[in-house]
Amino acid sequence: MRRFSSFKPFVAAVGHRSHSSAVKSAGPLASLLKSRSVIRFSGPDTIKFLQGLLTNDVRKFGEPPHERTSTVPTPNMPSVSEPPMYAALLTPQGRFLYDFFLYRHAKEAEKLDPTGSGPGSGSTESTELFADVDASDLDELLQTLKRYRLRSKVEIENVGEDFQCWQRFGGDVGEKSSVVEDPGTASLGWGSGVDLAGISASHGSDGGWQWFKDPRLDCLGLRGIFPTNTVPPLVEADKETNEENYLLWRIENGIAEGSSEIPKGEAIPLEFNLVGLNAISFDKGCYVGQELVARTHHRGVIRKRLVPLKFVNDDGKEVEQRVSAGSQVMDAGSGKKIGSVTTAIGSRGLGLLRLDDAFKGSGSLAVEGQNDVKVEAFRPKWWPHEWVPEHYQQSAVA
Repeated sequence: MRRFSSFKPFVAAVGHRSHSSAVKSAGPLASLLKSRSVIRFSGPDTIKFLQGLLTNDVRKFGEPPHERTSTVPTPNMPSVSEPPMYAALLTPQGRFLYDFFLYRHAKEAEKLDPTGSGPGSGSTESTELFADVDASDLDELLQTLKRYRLRSKVEIENVGEDFQCWQRFGGDVGEKSSVVEDPGTASLGWGSGVDLAGISASHGSDGGWQWFKDPRLDCLGLRGIFPTNTVPPLVEADKETNEENYLLWRIENGIAEGSSEIPKGEAIPLEFNLVGLNAISFDKGCYVGQELVARTHHRGVIRKRLVPLKFVNDDGKEVEQRVSAGSQVMDAGSGKKIGSVTTAIGSRGLGLLRLDDAFKGSGSLAVEGQNDVKVEAFRPKWWPHEWVPEHYQQSAVA
């Protein structure tokens, strides 16, 4: 569980606005995600190997790319690219272990050569996928993957020294269109639908690495992996910010990331909303831990879910650094435990709570052992209505 002792938000004077509102008004921000590392899968059995392990359908990476990211190929970018995928590796009992953001890097033969006069060199047959993963569990993750590899013809390498993961968020970035276009690109000297080659070049580095819409939700912005010690395109010097601001952005949207925030070996994927985050395919066939996930999904009853939290005092004012991960959340009236805090930073957090009790109204929840610290639970805007008990629909705060 992730803990933070002190943190100063990017926007110093938020006032009564939420951190989310402040970040939106500040415009697109970018963070180097030091909490993530990068690994590479290569070899003829790569797709088959991952397909039998992960919760999502990896077979799409073995097909020709279909999502158009530019209409004019350039030496650093192909005309079409396959968007990344979010997936998880579970225990055989269906509990969460690790999450993966999988990327299919453009092959040289899919781009123009450096002169721009013809196709690039190399074969289109080679299979190579990259993944950004939780850095805190990297060694353990690599050992786990290699145990599952057996005789599969797939190489698994730590390339964290060569590549880094970045996130671009806030200012409605990622919500504008089906491709990675946003108002910030105007400052680069081109407009939407005008200089398509410029768009391609602006979104991709010289090696063809590019921004993609976050595969979980549009509100999370753009994500990508880029060569180490380089600043990705579209990142302005005064808009690069600490990773904790991205964490707060996720918390206010009710989204955990990595085994530091999704308890490893304990978390039930559907309670941590992985279905709503596009991490699970129910059509792909067998994978490790599938039985529990499928049974829970088709039963259709999820009594607990991860929800965003705000910690306040009796006067409704936010309180800082009073709550830590692992704290129990109580019904202030009955004294019944309804869940626990999984992540906490400043006055915000994430908690796994019983839905029947989470949205009863202001003042009904408190932190165990701290009766002066109240807990407010929020229903994220992206949640389907059927996730919230019907009689609390009106009281749930969007």
